Amino acid sequence: MSEYGTAIGFAPDEIDFTASTRAARLKWVIVVNSELPPGRAVNAAVCTAVATTKAVTGLLGDEAVDADGEHYTGLPWVGCSILTADAEKLRAVRAKAAASPGCHVADMPGVAQQIRVYTDFLATMKEIPTEEMDFCAVGIVGPRNRIDKLVGKLPLMA
Repeated sequence: MSEYGTAIGFAPDEIDFTASTRAARLKWVIVVNSELPPGRAVNAAVCTAVATTKAVTGLLGDEAVDADGEHYTGLPWVGCSILTADAEKLRAVRAKAAASPGCHVADMPGVAQQIRVYTDFLATMKEIPTEEMDFCAVGIVGPRNRIDKLVGKLPLMA
């Protein structure tokens, strides 16, 4: 996880809505546990995406307006690839990302999908050592070349 107080994101002069997503300095991926059923997998990906957009500056583009003047919330201009990995590979990717300077990691521990009261979730998390944590998904934002090395040839979610 990025150190608190360490800003990860895009400076205003780096945001270029006319550029290809591949031209962005930072890359965003979400790696989902391939062993999850579809509903839990989608939930995990969405939760890590929400946490990421709050923590990483400059990910969201401007709102869109259609031909009738209807407004639509801005979407990530840098894109986000949703990949899959088994539980063991997911844990390894997460560990490498968390140890990598300049990377932001947003985790979705399995326990988060089991507990409905947030304060209970926080208390339970304090009881689980990192090496025993079960992850549903991990969102990672960081330098493009570093992210490419971390996720290797993980497949896109089908």
